[in-house]
Amino acid sequence: MLVRIVKLTFKRENITSFEHIFQKTKQGIRAFEGCRYLELYQDKADDRIFFTYSHWENEQSLEAYRGSSFFKEVWGQTKPLFSAKPEAWSVNRIETLN
Repeated sequence: MLVRIVKLTFKRENITSFEHIFQKTKQGIRAFEGCRYLELYQDKADDRIFFTYSHWENEQSLEAYRGSSFFKEVWGQTKPLFSAKPEAWSVNRIETLN
């Protein structure tokens, strides 16, 4: 399994627009083949910063999503809202404690 963490920093005036886009598309993201989990976080100190946290079956599943017309449409709507370049990490989960 691959864990994907993406940091998104928005212009303050675009936060509501991003939240609307996420609400409209989150089920489609989660239902994409290979996506097993999806969460959205907002930074407590700077409300312009959001993080998506998703689990993917493998690198191929994530790349299929990133190459999809669905992703391109969502990204096309989201990209103009940023105030900083997005940052992304693909990581392997080593351990989970509950």
